[in-house]
Amino acid sequence: MRKLKITELNRLTPEAFKDSKKIPLVVVLDHVRSLNNVGSVFRTSDAFRVESIYLCDKTALGAEETVDWEYFEDTMEAVDKLKQQGYTVCAVEQAEGSTMLDNLLLDKNKKYAVIMGNEVKGVQQCVVDNCDMCIEIPQYGTKHSLNVSVTTGIIIWDFFKQLSD
Repeated sequence: MRKLKITELNRLTPEAFKDSKKIPLVVVLDHVRSLNNVGSVFRTSDAFRVESIYLCDKTALGAEETVDWEYFEDTMEAVDKLKQQGYTVCAVEQAEGSTMLDNLLLDKNKKYAVIMGNEVKGVQQCVVDNCDMCIEIPQYGTKHSLNVSVTTGIIIWDFFKQLSD
């Protein structure tokens, strides 16, 4: 086996990416503080052609060349906009009645938004209260949660597999 060179990967140019078909998914970052996490979410969203990222109470630096993004001072403002535009809004959170990711079935005819929470506190309860559902990643070790950028990568990959053509 030979590793491929970057020139052999045939990646899109930023211009071609902007014009390419995206999966119907918006990623909402609810008070995510680490610029490393924000940057990782942008990179993963680029890799799997996520429609857009909504940054709530946070600004992006340096990773916003390809993936569309918007800033909201308050996460509920983002949730309200998404619901008005017909998105099914999902908090990624450990909650009563959450749907385990391995049991999640998505409808290719719908648009989705996933809300990722703060590194310490998770998704705000008032935001969870206004979501259509909660999604939880099954975990089998001793830790209570995964890093938000790792969680986002897992979630985006699952949505990509189910929603892409």
